[in-house]
Amino acid sequence: MSLFKNIFSKEKKETLDKGLEKSKTTFFSNLSKAVAGKSKVDDAVLDNLEEVLVASDVGVNTTLKIIDRIEARVAKDKYLGTEELNKILREEISGLLAETNAGNETEFVIPSDKKPYVIMVVGVNGVGKTTTIGKLASQFKKAGLKVVLGAADTFRAAAIDQLQVWADRVDVPLVRQEMGSDPASVAFDTLQSGVSQDADVIIIDTAGRLHNKINLMNELTKIKRVMQKVVVDAPHEVLLVLDGSTGQNAFEQAKQFTLATEVTSLAVTKLDGTAKGGVVIGISDQFQIPVKYIGVGEGIDDLQVFNKVEFVDSFFK
Repeated sequence: MSLFKNIFSKEKKETLDKGLEKSKTTFFSNLSKAVAGKSKVDDAVLDNLEEVLVASDVGVNTTLKIIDRIEARVAKDKYLGTEELNKILREEISGLLAETNAGNETEFVIPSDKKPYVIMVVGVNGVGKTTTIGKLASQFKKAGLKVVLGAADTFRAAAIDQLQVWADRVDVPLVRQEMGSDPASVAFDTLQSGVSQDADVIIIDTAGRLHNKINLMNELTKIKRVMQKVVVDAPHEVLLVLDGSTGQNAFEQAKQFTLATEVTSLAVTKLDGTAKGGVVIGISDQFQIPVKYIGVGEGIDDLQVFNKVEFVDSFFK
């Protein structure tokens, strides 16, 4: 079942453009300095470009891939002009993103053969995890889907209460227990409730602690195992939420969570308040996990489906 056919309406595109404004301005200001006084792409320009990409939080490994691709093009055309660098960068970054984000989705998509479709959301505290869950619930509900939320981050009372605020705001049911309850028990109850209500989508919040990877791994594994007593192939999606404004720290979080559990999709939040939009490119490339959603504003509708064509268009506009 496909939702929101026209997600990249003029209004949505304007929101994306605005959300990436800081990243774009900083990047092109640095790029202009990198090619100042140069008429063709040479070793000095490539060295400067490498610094610009790393400074934009694209990440060292991904930066080296991009530089290698551009070097290959320079080798073919000895007189590649610096005025063409913008176009070449756009093409090579699009190519990199295409390798991981296979589709060009413009819609929130839920597989029609999975009901209820269970999403387990992971990520450290403070990255916008609960807000992302609330915005997802809103999008799905607007599309006419029945949504149930589960507050399985029982480590902090604030996490449960914050999710309750979102559930009330969006007007969807929330399954919760007391702080300190077994997270797997909450997940079990949520799936039972969702099945009994004939829910289309169930979204489970989980604790955001990384102080001990083994504990995290054991907890997430237990939650999965218990959920499968109700829905055999749950969870259908493990969504890792990352704060784009933290730059390289987001890479480290992605590394830790992918070691602790199988992550199937990513949401990168808070891109509107930062000049670190390049982190989307690097994380997508390094972890080979599709970026599914990006947060480009505070509004309830400012969580967008990540579309690589629209993203690159906005970044290089």
